[in-house]
Amino acid sequence: MKITGLEVLTLPDHGDSMMLVVVDTDEGIHGLGEVGIRSRQRAVAGGLEHLAELIVGEDPRRIEHLWQVMFRRGFFPADRILGAAIAAVDVALWDIRGKALGVPVHELLGGRVRDHVPAYVHVGDGYHDRAGFLDRCRGLVAEGWRHLRFASPHDADGTLDARRCLRDSVALFHQVRDAVGDEVELILDVHTRLDPPEALTLCREIEAARPYFVEDPLRCENPDSYRMLRARTGVPLAAGEQYGSKWEFRTLIEDDLIDYARVDVGVAAGLTEAKKIAAMAETHHIKLATHNPLGPVTAASSLQLNLACPNVAVQEHQTDLEPAIAALFTARPTILPGRVEPSDLPGIGIGIDREEARRYQAAAAERPQLRTADGAFTNW
Repeated sequence: MKITGLEVLTLPDHGDSMMLVVVDTDEGIHGLGEVGIRSRQRAVAGGLEHLAELIVGEDPRRIEHLWQVMFRRGFFPADRILGAAIAAVDVALWDIRGKALGVPVHELLGGRVRDHVPAYVHVGDGYHDRAGFLDRCRGLVAEGWRHLRFASPHDADGTLDARRCLRDSVALFHQVRDAVGDEVELILDVHTRLDPPEALTLCREIEAARPYFVEDPLRCENPDSYRMLRARTGVPLAAGEQYGSKWEFRTLIEDDLIDYARVDVGVAAGLTEAKKIAAMAETHHIKLATHNPLGPVTAASSLQLNLACPNVAVQEHQTDLEPAIAALFTARPTILPGRVEPSDLPGIGIGIDREEARRYQAAAAERPQLRTADGAFTNW
């Protein structure tokens, strides 16, 4: 079997762009992957164009070999942008391998270790309508969700005042806990918006409300910044969705600075690398909480990983698709309130109508931008 080509499909998704990669072979089997970075997609597209030159004509079954070639060739190792391109290709190669053998990918990763994968859901925005927000929390719990995720609030005009964000986050968290009771797990995503002093105060102020974990309380560039936070709060910490390799996860894992590894299969160089990160985390009793606010392809690949890894806590539920885009997928994961069901479909368990998908040429939207009160740029 030989790789004959690589095709990029860009689909609209709520004003944004879903970037998919199809790898074709001379035996008529194709694989599907997804780029986990939705900003800077033109840079990722350039990376994919280069990767195509490296893999066309190669045997797609040599997945580890091709990963090493894509990541290390050219002297400079891949960064996060190229890592996301590699991730999409790598997942597509696993999809091809599973389809060629007629088995789901989790069977190739060691087989199922669980009957389904627990999942959490986004409550959504609406911090400025607190009553409505709390009603949504209650409604999701009534549907059967047992893990709710919401983010630290900012002003409606795009201004982020760190001290006000701190106060509002603490108040919001306690209000949600009171609204849903003790049996529901709550996840607060700080979205890297706070500096260490505010992040520390936030974590300590919500400890009594027993968060499942606090996600990305600090920026990712310097993992050593988690040392202070780790030493001074008992709140479970989660990070890693912006990391593109096991080397970037190394400090957080080896120094026990987090409790949950937020591996994104579409960013962290694919299933090949994610399985290794999971093994590293297992040696430190760190669980996976796979990141996926994006599309069904990443949901499908995350499901395959999570079915085969023993140290999995929860999988992020991707946002709902627009009906016309959802109709393009001929198969996709079954997501029920609170869980993702396993699939016996070969490969990663997803299909797409490529002819119809080619009719779309969506452009990636620029990420929202927040500024401080004095006009300085800050993290979204």
